[in-house]
This record gives sequence, C-alpha cells and structure tokens, in this order.
Amino acid sequence: MVRNITSLFGGSRGDGENSSDLAARDRCLVCEAAFEDSELYARYRVCHLCGFHYSMTARERIDSLADLDSFKEINRSVASIDPLSFSSRGSYKKRIFRDQRRTGLTEAVVTGTSSIGGSPVMLIVMDFGFMGGSMGCVVGEKVALALEQAAKRKLPAVAVVTSGGARIQEGVLSLMQMAKTSIAACQLSDKGLPFITVLANPATGQAYASFASLADIILAEPGSIVGFSPLRAIKESSSEPLPRGSHTAESQLEHGQLDGVTERAKLKPLLAVILDLLGPQYSLTARRRGQRPHVEPQRSEAWSSVQLARHKSRPTSTDYMSRLFTSFVELRGDRAYGDDPAIVCGFGQLGGQTVVVVGQERDKADGETARHGGRTSPEGFRKAQRAFQFAAKFDLPLITLIDTPGPYLGLEAEERGLGRAIATTMAGMSQVGVPSLSVIIGEGGSEGALALGVADRVLMMENAIYTTISPEGAAEIIFQDEARADEVAESLKLTAQDCREYGIIDVIVPEPSGGAHTDPDEAVRQLRSVLLQELADLQAISMRRLLKDRYKKFRNMGEYSSRVRAAIHREVSSLQGLVASGVRRITRRQSGKPEEPLEEIPAGD
Repeated sequence: MVRNITSLFGGSRGDGENSSDLAARDRCLVCEAAFEDSELYARYRVCHLCGFHYSMTARERIDSLADLDSFKEINRSVASIDPLSFSSRGSYKKRIFRDQRRTGLTEAVVTGTSSIGGSPVMLIVMDFGFMGGSMGCVVGEKVALALEQAAKRKLPAVAVVTSGGARIQEGVLSLMQMAKTSIAACQLSDKGLPFITVLANPATGQAYASFASLADIILAEPGSIVGFSPLRAIKESSSEPLPRGSHTAESQLEHGQLDGVTERAKLKPLLAVILDLLGPQYSLTARRRGQRPHVEPQRSEAWSSVQLARHKSRPTSTDYMSRLFTSFVELRGDRAYGDDPAIVCGFGQLGGQTVVVVGQERDKADGETARHGGRTSPEGFRKAQRAFQFAAKFDLPLITLIDTPGPYLGLEAEERGLGRAIATTMAGMSQVGVPSLSVIIGEGGSEGALALGVADRVLMMENAIYTTISPEGAAEIIFQDEARADEVAESLKLTAQDCREYGIIDVIVPEPSGGAHTDPDEAVRQLRSVLLQELADLQAISMRRLLKDRYKKFRNMGEYSSRVRAAIHREVSSLQGLVASGVRRITRRQSGKPEEPLEEIPAGD
C-alpha cells in the first residue's frame, strides 16, 4: 500500500512537461495578450492583462510562497505501489512511473518545512499534473504525516490544494484517506495551531471534503473550480443550465464557504500577515494600566441620543476597525449557507496584541440594502460564532462592536433558524474562554445587540442607545402612533447614563462635542484608550475567575427580591410619598392655599 523507497530520480524539480508547456506559451488563451515581457506571468503564471490564473506545478508554488532557500522537503521517499493490483486498459504501476518521470515527483503532493515572511510553517502542496492531484494512499499518508509533524513541532500548516477527486485505482483504500487526513487535521487543531488552506483550480472531491475544509482559514485563487462534486457531475444532475459562475471560488465565497478569494501575487504577503498575527503573542500587562478616566457626561435627552445614535454620518464598525486595528484580516462566511455582510469579523492587532473582532455594519449609502440596515441574519450570527471559536482556539481576546436596530426578520430567516442562531450566539459568547469586550457604538437594538453583548466588560459610546424595542415600536404599541416616539424614548431608559445606572453596561466612552460623527478620529482615540485599559485589566484576571464573574454579572441583572425585601421596598416608597405629601401641605399652608388630604399609606405584607 505505502512503502519507503530510495529516490529513483536525480532531478528534484517538478516542472517536467507541464512547466515546459507553460513556459513555451507566448499568448494568453483567454485574451491573447503577449507574455514575452510579462513579469507577472513569468513569476506567477498569471496573465497581466485579464488576470487568468494558469496551472502551476508544486515546485513552482513552493518557490512563489516560501522564503528563499527555506524549504526543506520531508517524506519524499514515500511512493506509490499498486495495492489492489488494479486491472484496466493500462497498468497503474506504469502510469505512476510515467508521471514520476515526467514531473520529477514521487506523488501528487510535496510536503516540507519552510518559512513564509519569516514565520516557520509546514507546507503541503498538491500537484494537479500528477494523476490529476487525486488522493490515493500515498497522498493521504504524506498529508497526514505532515500535519502530525506540524502538531509535534508546534508549527502552523499551510496547504495548497488542487485535486480532481479520488484515486479510483486504489478503490476503497483511497476513500479511507479522507478519514486519515481529517483525523490528522483535528490533532493539529487540538494543539491550537493555525491551519490555512489555499484552494487552486480545481479543488474538488476527496481532498476538498476532508482536510482542506477543516482549516481555520480557507482562501482560493480567482476563478478556481471549487466544490465537492466535479462540474461535469453537477451539469449531468441538473436539467437546467447552471448559473453563470457557479461552482467557482467567487460563488463559494458568496455562499459562506470561503474567507477570501486572493490573487496569486498577493497570496504570500497575506499568508505572512496571518501567520504573524497568529504566532507568539504579546499581552497587555498590568504595568500598562492606568487610572481609568471617570467620565460623567451631561445627561442628554433620550430622543436626542436616539437621533445621534442613528446619524447617517456616525462612524460604523468598519470605520472603527480600520482605525483601531492594524494588519486586519477578515474572516468570511458561516461555512453552512452564506456570508452575511451585516456582520464583519476578523483579527488584527491592538496595541501590539492580536485580537479577534466582530462588528455589526449598517448600510452607509442612501438606497443601499445589502446589509439590511445592519440587521443580522442567521448566517451572520453563525459567522460570529466562527469568530468566537477562532478566538478561543488561538487564545485571543474578543472584541465586539454593536450597531444594529435588531435581527433580520422574515420568513427566510425563520426557516434558516433565526431563533436558534440568536440563542447559540449568546450561549457561545457567554462561555468563550478568552477575555471579552463589547462596545455599543451606535444603536443597540434588542436581541440583535444582546447576542454580541454577553461580555466581561460592556462599553457604550456616550451617545449610543441600548433598548429592547425601538421608540417607534413602543409608541405604536402604547399610543398606536409611531410619531410619538420622542415621548416614549425617555421611559425606555435607553441612554448610556441610564444603562450604567441599571448595571447594564460598565463604562461610558466619551464622544467629541456634538457626537462621534463630528470628529471620528477623536472618537476612535477615546475608544482605543478605554479598550487598552480594560483589556489590561481583564488579562490580569485568571480565566476561571473571568468566567465566574461573567456568569454572575448577567445572572444578577434584573434580579428579583425576596418577599421581605419587596415589602420593605414598598414601605420605604410609601414613607417617601408621605414625606413628599407633607412638604406639599406645608408649602400650600404657607401660601394660603387649601390643604390636600393626607395620602393613605398602604399596609405592608
């Protein structure tokens, strides 16, 4: 099945006929651009005019990704035999031998240690030129060995996958490689090590449906055919013509299966940033903590806060992200159905430390509806849960930015599990094993806001609001007239000052005079200062204590009193009413007005 043999081939390059054919091509097959002076094509096999990505061999991909002279191949001597003595028109052994001579490879995958942008990494690179990149016993073995060694040596892993599916010549043994490589990927995950997959053209079948889809971050090259079933099989199973662009990387990104589609020339810099962010981390320590500024903003009218929180020019989550976090890398999709643009999440650095960020983003331009006004769909909540799990795996602090009028309502949302998505998001955030901070930057509307607000510290911008129902909705219920929303707003106790008094939030973050929209940079500066202080405080506390305090924090909100305490409260309220009535009687007597009758004191329990 699998055995070690000495190298049969002197050459270590894998360019073979594939590379020669590519080098000989002088014009683009798509746009007919000349490649004679194209540096982009010479280095990356990408057309400089139309951007079409041509095939690359495994060795060429390694050269384009690895730092100079850093790649050290491992397990090269593992090679294929014919485990089933497969019978066909041509000998399986002869075909293997022919592909070995042509490509210079022993099998359809090359593995080894390397560095990318200075970060050490385990590289796994498949070669479609070797029997269509199919995953037989040796491919599965080499992938599993590489992932196991990465886990043992505490190295992140990067896999470039280009595969046409199963190695049918090895029958059910080929199928078993899916389980083998998936188990190995789980071992890497259990060690808390990053695993990044890059899907090239094509990425289908067994490799795609096993280790490739278990990565923490999944990227793809533009225009790649990506999916479990081959495109031919999809066409044969459908009586209707397939939609344009279906089964491509771009389509998979839209449907929540990928984190990004990245041009080949930009792939190495992106991988370098990701590996750097997920590498050895720094923490904000107690020595960086200072005295938290005591903010006592003037109490503003509730309706004024509502208007400022909804101001069209008010900074959104992406505005804060671009200013607060450096080297930000976005995570996309829920890995189940779609990618909700109303939720933006990723990871970047704050004060030199990597953090995970989840933000609710509303539509900015008039008439724009792609983000549903900032209302989160089930896909958005599941996407946020991905970010929670990502933060927990890599032990990174979690920050959420809240700005939504509420969840996205509708029949489709209900059918896709809106209620459960909200519940599991709240539960997931309440139990995430890392320090967590939530910031209400604009409108904190009902369950859509709370789902991202179950944090160790809840911050609130000075002019933000937090409410169970919009003032308009409350006015409709109470007065059957939304126009009276300004009258209801005060009773909802939705301002930052109200929320702090009721223990709903912990800290009010000051805003520039007139609101955050008047000076976004100053608003960001104020928020950055408070975030750094709070993060330093939280990281000085043990995780066990944080989880305990987080539970108590939300467990005690709106706590009911005992009957005795309730009776005492009623007696105190009655006495306060009696005193107030007495003061009014004295005032009226001094002014010569008729006295009021004494108020009856209700009997206590």
